Amino acid sequence: MVTIADVAEAAGVSISTVSYVMSGKRTISQDTKERVEAAIDKLAYSPHASARSLASRSTNVIGLQAPLRTGVDVNVIMEIISGVVKEARENHYDILLLTSDDAEGLGRAARGSMVDALMVMDIESEDPRIATLQDLPTPSVLIGLPAGAGGLFCVDFDFAAAGRLAATRLARLGHQRVALFGASAEVLQRHTSYAERLNDGFLTACRELGLTGTVHACPSSADAVGVVDSILKTDPAITGILFHNEAALAHVAGHVTGRGRDVIALSPAHLVRDMPGLLDTIDVPAAEIGAIATRAILAVLGDENPERVQLLAPTFVSGVDLSGTEI
Repeated sequence: MVTIADVAEAAGVSISTVSYVMSGKRTISQDTKERVEAAIDKLAYSPHASARSLASRSTNVIGLQAPLRTGVDVNVIMEIISGVVKEARENHYDILLLTSDDAEGLGRAARGSMVDALMVMDIESEDPRIATLQDLPTPSVLIGLPAGAGGLFCVDFDFAAAGRLAATRLARLGHQRVALFGASAEVLQRHTSYAERLNDGFLTACRELGLTGTVHACPSSADAVGVVDSILKTDPAITGILFHNEAALAHVAGHVTGRGRDVIALSPAHLVRDMPGLLDTIDVPAAEIGAIATRAILAVLGDENPERVQLLAPTFVSGVDLSGTEI
């Protein structure tokens, strides 16, 4: 099925521009209008009448789908949401929070003239919601990076680069066996994008650096203590650790630090600031991710064309770059 995103890509414009051409809501240059109309004719795109009606309205409301699924750290989710809300209010937009986790909720908000745009969180590598977003006339931004974004706008932290950064730092310190304690089993079973990208980045860097690296699911609760203890007892040669599970680290910090081990936390820095024994922290700027995603959707609504994929580069809190040099 041909979608509005296909038309936008063929014409070299944003999805909102296609909507404006169809609705007549804004003045579009003749050249752009002709390119869009030519793409519509070529692709035989036929939007529903309700979609045309929706494109001509404005609510100054952005729909934010933030499903609270099992295994997800609510604190980090709320920080991202706070960044979205703050940036939206500064630009005279309100946020409609959608707590559903399926495509139907997105369709209801868009087709019901409830929102001008959609933002979607907790993205899976092969996310079933993408097909719906591609078929809606409503502009959208993903807070996450699926395997195939299909021309949608994506904003996220570069988790793959964070995994590489941590492995490189541990290698520089002389560690040979290293481990990543990361997302819970539920998050991994859903093929959540950030967790898979982090794992891939970490393990790829380990292979390139000649390290023996392993990845372990970690419960987001006090149950993590038993899991981590069991793994370290089974493989006591693990001396370098990357820990990315904020809810679990508070319980197991004392078990993984010390005894010749170096531990790097991947987390919003303020959440682990007072935890003893950490070698360093790679900051996850959660509120900034939300703000940048909001600016991206506002740019699309303003008939601009921001970068399709914006990934925030990882940095150590201590100011150590990829080569291990103090900066």
